[in-house]
Amino acid sequence: MTDSVPETIATYLRLRGLEPSPRAARRKRKRQADDDDKQPFAPGRDPKGVGDILSDLTRQSGWDPQLAREDLVLQWEEVTGAETARHANPVALADGILTVQCDSTAWAKNLQLMRAEIVTQLMRRFPDAGVQNVRFVGPDVPSWKWGPRAVPGRGPRDTYG
Repeated sequence: MTDSVPETIATYLRLRGLEPSPRAARRKRKRQADDDDKQPFAPGRDPKGVGDILSDLTRQSGWDPQLAREDLVLQWEEVTGAETARHANPVALADGILTVQCDSTAWAKNLQLMRAEIVTQLMRRFPDAGVQNVRFVGPDVPSWKWGPRAVPGRGPRDTYG
């Protein structure tokens, strides 16, 4: 309002609602925001399915990577095939490297030759799991390097010569 209008008249106009005050402008903006939420066809008012709500919840909570890793283990047979899944199982996932335990060293070597295809399938199906590479290991066999029967030193190599 200009300085030419006396203060008493300016107050009267504000009280009658003819002259907007800063507080009235805030109230009006707030009322408009509240009214927008109650409109039936406003954006964001569409009904959502339970799957969409759970997907939003898991994403907001940061659970997507862990759930993707669990899905990878549960769907391993679908990714690799029934025959391969019978002889190789995922056992660990750390630092982007999936460790797969095989029944024999022959299976481990064959799967190493197929590594690129398996990694591609895993990255395509489970992008949130964070798999960057796959390591295939043979069966756990007893090691004679440790324990009560181990002999310190170089072993049989130093007797040849």
